[in-house]
Amino acid sequence: MNILEKIIETKSLEVDNLKRHFKKLLLESEKVSPPRDFLHSLMSDDLVGVIAEVKRRSPGAGAIRPKLNPVSLATDYESSGAVALSILTDTKYFGGSLKDLREVREFVGLPILRKDFIIDESQIYESLVSGADAILLIVSVLDDEQLRDYREIAEGLGMAALIEAHDLFEVERGLSAGASLLGINNRNLKTFDTNLKTTIDLIREIPPEVVLVSESGVHSKEDVSMLGDVGVDAVLVGESLLRKDDPGEGVRNLSGQDKRGRTVG
Repeated sequence: MNILEKIIETKSLEVDNLKRHFKKLLLESEKVSPPRDFLHSLMSDDLVGVIAEVKRRSPGAGAIRPKLNPVSLATDYESSGAVALSILTDTKYFGGSLKDLREVREFVGLPILRKDFIIDESQIYESLVSGADAILLIVSVLDDEQLRDYREIAEGLGMAALIEAHDLFEVERGLSAGASLLGINNRNLKTFDTNLKTTIDLIREIPPEVVLVSESGVHSKEDVSMLGDVGVDAVLVGESLLRKDDPGEGVRNLSGQDKRGRTVG
């Protein structure tokens, strides 16, 4: 069993418990403030946006920043030029929680992606109630019907759905599901190895009207510049920021890189 399979096995048990509270989540979802516009935050005509991540650890990297203060870190990201935030809420494998998301939502104005492993619609309502403005939908763990349905549910609630792919087949599935926001994960979720060439090889398959995020493996402004040259709209950066003494300085260093338009084929 690979790492991703173990994570999904654990998540299935968590969801079994969450579904018992589904009616309560539906009622609570009717009372929350409207989500912030995550998609629009990434749609600069000129520059590659930086989505900065709040994460304590990962299965591939181990402990990264175990004693981080989510609000302090997110505030630093915001003041340093990040256009949005990604907050890991998985507890067992990444050390996060929905409490992190709720606390950051209260104090920071940037739109927030709940980064977790969504495998049931109850988690979408849970995300909204907890203050998320966007959710992550991973193509490799969902079937075609789930991808489309969960995207439509999220968008119907005012959230964005970042549909994440890793190869050509997954890109095609994501586009078929109606993705307006597509992420290319440069990390293989089965091995946790990263390679920016994944984005560069796949980008020609993605229509220019689809907002594109390159995820994982971004370490320098040269990396961001290279991705901007091929038409990436935003980069999602976690580990390389979190290992710095000053993560805000890392955001400032990555920000401000030019973006070119892209064409299909």
